[in-house]
Amino acid sequence: MDLKSKSYSYDLVLGSIAAFYVFMVPYTKVEESFNVQAMHDIFYHRHHLENYDHLEFPGVVPRTFIGALLVSILASPIMLAMNLLHLPRIYGLIAVRLALGCIVLSTLRFFRIQVKNKFGHQVEAFFVILTVLQFHLLFYCTRPLPNILALAVVNLAYGHWLKGNFYATLNCLIFATIIFRCDMVLLLGPLGLELLLVGCSLQSLTLLTKSITLWKAFKCCIGTAILCIGLTIMVDSIMWKRLVWPEFEVLWFNSVLNRSSEWGTHSFHWYFTSALPRLLLAGYPLFVLGVLLDRRVLSFVIPVLSFVLLYSKLPHKELRFIISSVPIFNLSAAVAASRMYVACALEKLTLIETSISASVICPPYIVSYMNRKKPFWKLINVILLGFLLISLWCTAISFMASYENYPSGYALKYLHRIGNFANSTEEQWVHIDPFSAMNGISRFCENDFPWRYSKEEGILLNEFGNRNFAYLINEHSAVDGYKCLFTIDGFSRIRLRMYFPPVILVKEPKIYIHGNMENKHLMRINWPGCS
Repeated sequence: MDLKSKSYSYDLVLGSIAAFYVFMVPYTKVEESFNVQAMHDIFYHRHHLENYDHLEFPGVVPRTFIGALLVSILASPIMLAMNLLHLPRIYGLIAVRLALGCIVLSTLRFFRIQVKNKFGHQVEAFFVILTVLQFHLLFYCTRPLPNILALAVVNLAYGHWLKGNFYATLNCLIFATIIFRCDMVLLLGPLGLELLLVGCSLQSLTLLTKSITLWKAFKCCIGTAILCIGLTIMVDSIMWKRLVWPEFEVLWFNSVLNRSSEWGTHSFHWYFTSALPRLLLAGYPLFVLGVLLDRRVLSFVIPVLSFVLLYSKLPHKELRFIISSVPIFNLSAAVAASRMYVACALEKLTLIETSISASVICPPYIVSYMNRKKPFWKLINVILLGFLLISLWCTAISFMASYENYPSGYALKYLHRIGNFANSTEEQWVHIDPFSAMNGISRFCENDFPWRYSKEEGILLNEFGNRNFAYLINEHSAVDGYKCLFTIDGFSRIRLRMYFPPVILVKEPKIYIHGNMENKHLMRINWPGCS
């Protein structure tokens, strides 16, 4: 197989795994809600902005519509076909997630090609292997988070960085910072500083000539920044119906007011002791080894490591905040894995097994030395294989946990399936509480008439009896005036055991579906009931 065919094979493998995650876990959570609802409204409400979800539920801080618009444009042919075939809206959610995955993986492909050009096809192969065996990057690459939209642009920046297009690198990071995630400035700063002051050259770290000049970088970056600010203000002011630069308000809220800590805090070392080990798995120890084995890697790792260090000063931490660091860390890990693989392959070489011409046969003293080191290289081979198998096992566990982590999405799907037997010609109002709205339900999950939905907040439990809701989807096991129809279990925790299977997923009831006892059509259905 030639190198071009291999590259397409890598694309197929990465794309297939990402698509598998989409079809197996199609639902989304609260972190993704803005872009998910925005893409739904773009397709179904179009220019009728008064019907858009974000005007009724604006969230804590505004977000840009630019990412949702780009993904919607890419997914529009599929959505048009869906409308012609009258398919349920949930297929639209799958379509937009697949479209986003195509964007992210295409930019990752650009970066991967530069990895091959600079470090060789074997490093590229290990880069793909490590990415496949890590759960989070391929699982998250289809999830419409601002962090993932930024990741798509950061991948381009990384690719241009390896390629030597330093001004394009800075422009990509400026775009990602101003449009999608203001925290990318923590990556832009160290990377730009390295290019300006350290004089890092892609050919050799020993050269002291500057990669970019301060004045030209200033002119280039200021122009890009002005264009990006103008773009986001123009688009988002129309969509939000007020003058707004979303990421500036996010920066003010998180950094100046420091209110992000209201959503929980972690210790300074959390990214290094919890998030990165889960993100990288086998790549975590390997990326450290890669820096030691290849000096070229150091210049790429230092700015990204500085990004994680700077981010660690913010009290509120989440794994997705540093997902943009994964490609570079995987590059370093792939270099280490490649070196280990080559060393193990050379160990197997002996004079008897060598079939090349005598003029290039290894000298006897080299063969003798390698034979004495045979147990050591075998151990290295076993360690590398063990790392990869552990990654595969952890990824399988993470997938099974994630599959059970969107209980309200499955609850609404099951309600639609059974509730259709009511054969009612009246509107069937479903109330969705905040917990359920945050754990799997979006507007893509809704059905047409007779189903109607309410996400009204602030209703007390004893007030539901006075309301005319046919169904309640919430986290409470009992509600006055309503009968519990069925429950949906969700992931609770992982439990380790001393016998097989050593790891089990503990589930418990998370979502309760209640029916109005005064609704005769509803009460005639044979519901599973609640234990």
